[in-house]
Amino acid sequence: MTSASRSGAMSMPTQYWTVRRWIERLTLTAGVALLLVYLSAWIHAAVMYRAGLSSFAALKASTSIAKDGESQSTALGIDFRLWSGKRVGAYTEALGAKLGTPLAVLSIPNLRLDVPVFEGTGELTLNRGAGRIVGTARPGEEGNMGIAAHRDGFFRGLKDIKVGDRIELATPRKNLVYTVDNISVVKPSDVSVLRARPQPSLTLVTCYPFYFVGDAPQRYIVQASLASSTRATASQLKPEFPKPNKEKTQ
Repeated sequence: MTSASRSGAMSMPTQYWTVRRWIERLTLTAGVALLLVYLSAWIHAAVMYRAGLSSFAALKASTSIAKDGESQSTALGIDFRLWSGKRVGAYTEALGAKLGTPLAVLSIPNLRLDVPVFEGTGELTLNRGAGRIVGTARPGEEGNMGIAAHRDGFFRGLKDIKVGDRIELATPRKNLVYTVDNISVVKPSDVSVLRARPQPSLTLVTCYPFYFVGDAPQRYIVQASLASSTRATASQLKPEFPKPNKEKTQ
C-alpha cells in the first residue's frame, strides 16, 4: 500500500467525525431556535391577552370616579389547558390584528373563566375572545344578550357548568350578575333561544359536542337570568379573580 493510500485510509474516520459533529451542532441549534419561537408565541399571547383586558379596565376607569383620583387596571392570565392546539394557534395569530376595546368581561367563578367580550361573532373576534351576537341586547340593556365563543377555546369549560351557577358581566358602567336557569342542546337553525325572556337575560352559545371532530352538528345553550345589577365603582376595577384550574384536562 502506498503512502497516499495509507493517508486516505487514516483521514476517513477524521472526516466522518468532523461531519457528524457539525450535523449535531446544527440539529441542536435548530432545536433551540424552535423552542425559542414556541416560547415567544406563548409569551406574546399572554401579554396581548392582558393588554386587551387592561384596555377594558382603562375604559371602565374613564367612566368612573375614583375617590383617590387614581385608576386601576385589570391583568388576568389565560389557561390554555382545555384548548385544542388548533385554537391556541388561531388565538396567537389573531393577536396582531386590531380589535378595539372589549364591551365587557365575562366571568364564571365556578369554571375559573374570564374572557373579554367583543362586538360581533366574526372569526377574528372569536379567536380573540367571546363575541356579542348581533341583534341581541347590548350589555346592560333590557332583553336577552347573546354571547358566543368557540367550544375548543374559551367556552370549552361550559361543559362543566350547572344550573344555579353564577355568571358575572363587568361593563364600564355596570356590574351584572346572572344565575344559570337552563341548559340545552339545539340545532344550529334554532334561534328561539335568543328571543327576549320575561326578565333581562344572558344566553351563552357554543358548538356541541365539545370534542367532536370536524364541524359540530349542534349548539350548546346556557341561559341565565339577571339576579342583580350594580353601578361600577373605581374600587371594583381590580377584582380578585380565581387562580387557574389545576384539574387535569378531560
